[in-house]
Amino acid sequence: MDTTPTLSLFDDAYKSGTAPWVIGAPQPAVIDLERAGGFSGRVLDVGCGAGEHTILLTRLGYDVLGVDYSPAAIEHARANAAAQQVDARFAVADATDLGSDTRYDTILDSALFHIFSPTDRARYVASLHDACLPGGLVHILALSDRGRGFGPQVSEADIRGAFGEGWVLEDLAATTYRGVIGEAHTQAFGLPAGSLVDEPAWVARIRRPSLSSRGG
Repeated sequence: MDTTPTLSLFDDAYKSGTAPWVIGAPQPAVIDLERAGGFSGRVLDVGCGAGEHTILLTRLGYDVLGVDYSPAAIEHARANAAAQQVDARFAVADATDLGSDTRYDTILDSALFHIFSPTDRARYVASLHDACLPGGLVHILALSDRGRGFGPQVSEADIRGAFGEGWVLEDLAATTYRGVIGEAHTQAFGLPAGSLVDEPAWVARIRRPSLSSRGG
């Protein structure tokens, strides 16, 4: 994207109940990651939105914190966790300035990377590096440029280019991202508003090298 969407866009989407990424369940691709052993240690769910992944991982016994820049998203996530009777933890935080006071073994990004402009994307990746323990993993789930314009899209080259020096891209594969069709997309998709759709996406496994490997 040329510009990063404003905070008000996300707040308004949560307040109005029109966020197309809120599907009332975890992303199937994230469920698959967990089942494949993709999470360990202290976990950060960055850009957690409605909190479905934080809730899922908390329920499964992980030490996980969900963060989002949108106060309305965090309010929604806390209400969602309470409704499901899960004692999940959430906080408002800027993903481009996570800091290094607390570092994580595993970081999950479900549909955040692709919203950033090139300049903000570089700041975001540097912030992830600060927050990731040496030897730790970052998982990126992002809408692919092979999709139909459901939302912001990125290419394979965008991901590879963003995670260069200081990272090891261990895997980058095609998958799908599930969303809800809103009024703005009914004509393009030929589906009524409220329909679920699975759009092409990328899932990347990226490691911050351990200090001994001279990458971190």
